[in-house]
Amino acid sequence: MVMQAEEKKQYAPEEYLELEATAEERHEYIDGEIILMPGGLPNHNRIAGNLYAALNFGLKQQPYDVFITDQRLWIPRKRIYIYPDVMIIQGELQLQEGRRDTLTNPIAIAEVLSNSTEAYDRSGKFAAYRTIPSFQEYVLIDQYSLHVEHYFKTEPRKWIFSEYDGAEAILTLNSVPFEITLADLYDKVALDAE
Repeated sequence: MVMQAEEKKQYAPEEYLELEATAEERHEYIDGEIILMPGGLPNHNRIAGNLYAALNFGLKQQPYDVFITDQRLWIPRKRIYIYPDVMIIQGELQLQEGRRDTLTNPIAIAEVLSNSTEAYDRSGKFAAYRTIPSFQEYVLIDQYSLHVEHYFKTEPRKWIFSEYDGAEAILTLNSVPFEITLADLYDKVALDAE
């Protein structure tokens, strides 16, 4: 007798949004599948918080908004709802039609890498982000060592890659006037603790 694999339930985007509105935990939506988001470790939250705080202060009174973890993003070409760790919007917020809680126009996104999400952050998630017309810059931050990877779009389908290592290294963004030392990015992060 051949056992058939159990099919996962497929959800329409509207079903996901309705369930997410009352959920106690956050979920991502990937082309019909709803996925529970794991909780972050303290280092993950420290790094994302440090970057958010520095960006928010560094870009004050300029035409940029900075969002952290709880702000949902809709990627229509891939049918994905996702919560980036840090997201920068230039100018006016563009919201998903009929929604007040879901953005569609980031120019830059940063993700803090964890063992469970690193492969997806580097491949599938980055590929999905690249379908967003406004998206220009991607930052991947290692939470286990002083290491940052940076991608900047120079023209359609062409990206420049840079790496930063060590406390004195300075991450400089291209899409916004901002830079930060890795010492500041990793402030209070206990690299040997996790």
